[in-house]
Amino acid sequence: MSRRPKLSSMSSSDRPDPRVAHSAASPPVIRGRARSAGVTLLELLVVLSIMALVAGLVLPTFGSGVSTSELRSSARQLAAGLRMARSEAVSQKRETFLVLDLEGRRFKVDHDPQEHALPPRLELALFTAQNDIINDRTGSIRFFPDGGSNGGRITVASGERKFEVDIDWLTGRIAILD
Repeated sequence: MSRRPKLSSMSSSDRPDPRVAHSAASPPVIRGRARSAGVTLLELLVVLSIMALVAGLVLPTFGSGVSTSELRSSARQLAAGLRMARSEAVSQKRETFLVLDLEGRRFKVDHDPQEHALPPRLELALFTAQNDIINDRTGSIRFFPDGGSNGGRITVASGERKFEVDIDWLTGRIAILD
């Protein structure tokens, strides 16, 4: 018995595509145009340019200059200076001042040789008794030997964010308000 090779008919889906070149060493490639599996350099440059433009427009709106932690730290530094002035007034049994230079953004406690600097981009405002305003840029908070004070408020701000250091006139109590 001899074996005959079986003949089968090829359907249209089994026939090789004449547009595709076959080789044993390489995968099929469509003749006439190459397949694109990525992005072109031009597309990448356009996207990067748009991102740089958006970042250039948006980032300056966030840079107000003073961070919230730096703002809070400045308010705490002022409160510490006020507490030192109050403590000195009670312990030395004499009036003591904290002098605040609004334009120079610094303050000094009466008999303390050290002058404390605050960040330069900070906005300061002082609300105090009329007789403790030295000039339009400088004023002071006065503490009495009994611990009381003339009262007032120092506002430390940057844009919309602010902290207020409040000084109670009767007790001399110092509080930081958000």
